[in-house]
Amino acid sequence: MDTARLDRVLAKARERYAIPGMSATVIWSDGTAWSGAAGVADVKSKSRVTPDTVFAAASISKTFTAALILALVEEGRLSLDDRIHEHVAGLSTVKVPKAVTIRMLLDHTSGIYDFYRHPKIDKVLLGERDRTWTAAQAMRYVGKPYFKPGTEWRYSNTNYLLLGLVAETVTGRPLADELRARFIEPLDLDQTTFQGAEPAAGRTTRSYRFSSVAKAARPIPLDDGSGIVPFTSVVTASGGAGSIASTSRDLARWARALYGGQVLDEETLALMLGSVEGTSLYKPSVPYGFGVQRVKVAGHTAYGHSGRFVGARSLVRYLPDLGLSVAVVSNTNRTDLSVILGNLVKAAAPAPEVVPGPVPTAVPTA
Repeated sequence: MDTARLDRVLAKARERYAIPGMSATVIWSDGTAWSGAAGVADVKSKSRVTPDTVFAAASISKTFTAALILALVEEGRLSLDDRIHEHVAGLSTVKVPKAVTIRMLLDHTSGIYDFYRHPKIDKVLLGERDRTWTAAQAMRYVGKPYFKPGTEWRYSNTNYLLLGLVAETVTGRPLADELRARFIEPLDLDQTTFQGAEPAAGRTTRSYRFSSVAKAARPIPLDDGSGIVPFTSVVTASGGAGSIASTSRDLARWARALYGGQVLDEETLALMLGSVEGTSLYKPSVPYGFGVQRVKVAGHTAYGHSGRFVGARSLVRYLPDLGLSVAVVSNTNRTDLSVILGNLVKAAAPAPEVVPGPVPTAVPTA
């Protein structure tokens, strides 16, 4: 394997897209791994990103929440066809229709309004970045449903905020505790934490937005001094939809474990991966199932999830035919990481060399 080539891909991407700092990890089928870093964790101090630098995982957190919900289904403590109101009391039936089921929350067919789409929420979140939010406060920004439950597809962070509450009701424990006991500790994801409930497991990056889209635009720091990335209000408002912080190394290991069959039993994993077909009728913007996206990367089918906050981007993919797991994280949201990840896959698993055969002798025609 040419790890120097991977280093070059990452460094070139950081420079091309003017990303302050980023990290990436590739894990091959035999368990061999490469982790790289480029740029700075702090623009002012110029401290460098390392493979141990912790970034916001953002919506990759949904893969943890979905895995927990499916584990509870495995254990017979929950059914995909249970209605949300059976498990979470006090929800408005105007905002969360009675017909909404766990299945609809998992695959984004509930129709529930995404609280992050409320036109006033960004100003509030950015205006008090150090404020800790509760799920009830986030739910205040949920408007009327987009459509009747189970009839269309639309991505909504509210679905996974609610799934976090379901898990807490069913288990009787905080979501952070369940994720740690079931996944984080058993898989030795020792640089992964549930922000707002646990302290950072390592040095966190600062997060940045920009004054314009220009490559030379000035980076504006977003952190609130708490160590929560990108900042407290947006993370704590997310709950089960986006509270995880981690390294590229841990995220790649998580994807390898989850989609490689170490987390859920064979039948449940097949249910998770096969659930993408259930929403295909609705033509989602990205093929999506129970907390999982299915896309093509460098010609290979890949499972995983992307994540984005103001000041953060993350992306993880697992390519089952290659047994390859890849994660990329950055401390700004200005650039989609899918092209970068695709280039890393091409560098990690280049197409086989085609050896030309003998030139056939021309056969004269009558």
